[in-house]
Amino acid sequence: MTTQVEQDRGLTLRHVNKRFNGDAAPPVLDRIDLSIASGEFVSIVGASGCGKSTLLRLIAGLDGDYDGEIDFGGERVVTTDLSRGIVFQDHRLFPWLDVEQNVAVALRNARLSKAEKARAVAEHVELVGLKGCERHYPHQLSGGMAQRVAIARGLVNRPRLLLLDEPFGALDALTRGRLQLELQRIWEHERITMVLVTHDVEEAVLLSDRIVVMQARPGRIGEVVEVALPRPRKVGDRKVARLRDDIVEGFFTEAA
Repeated sequence: MTTQVEQDRGLTLRHVNKRFNGDAAPPVLDRIDLSIASGEFVSIVGASGCGKSTLLRLIAGLDGDYDGEIDFGGERVVTTDLSRGIVFQDHRLFPWLDVEQNVAVALRNARLSKAEKARAVAEHVELVGLKGCERHYPHQLSGGMAQRVAIARGLVNRPRLLLLDEPFGALDALTRGRLQLELQRIWEHERITMVLVTHDVEEAVLLSDRIVVMQARPGRIGEVVEVALPRPRKVGDRKVARLRDDIVEGFFTEAA
């Protein structure tokens, strides 16, 4: 049985390597070492092909074929688990289910009574600002509303770790900005560990305690940047822009 002390250990990756198509293939991820504390918000950024999403899939347990150690709450990650939720760029809602039913899907295997499940769904629909929309179907929702449903579904099991794989990448700038604020509000309310993969460096600066900057071919950690800026952070703030520019400049330096 996992103890509370072990749960509070957070997430640890030690010498993680990943190859596709056998040992002869070049590594997609090379010697990844990273520790994320319980309750921390960490973003992973980097150029396309650096292995960001592959790394997130390993942490989620969607792919257990890797070398090294991924430890969460005192246990090696080899498959999916209710303690780790995930939200993708594509909301992946079932079109024949309404908002309430789409969120409830995540509770199918939960050891809760029918009343407890209904209460959990209602609480999380309200948490993401969709109270009153419970009976709406996906085709009746905007892209931003659909992503709110996906976030509610990722949280309804009360995971200790929420993984987000470019969840706002397909949204327009205004909707993206609103959901960034919403995600920060949810994180501050829930205080669970969050790991965000994003290609938007400014988004990472706005939301994160730390930013993991990945390098490509093979995918590896170039640096880890502490974001020592007070919250809430705003787009256009000079300190936000300066840190964003410093990180982006590092991408160009690496490419040169």
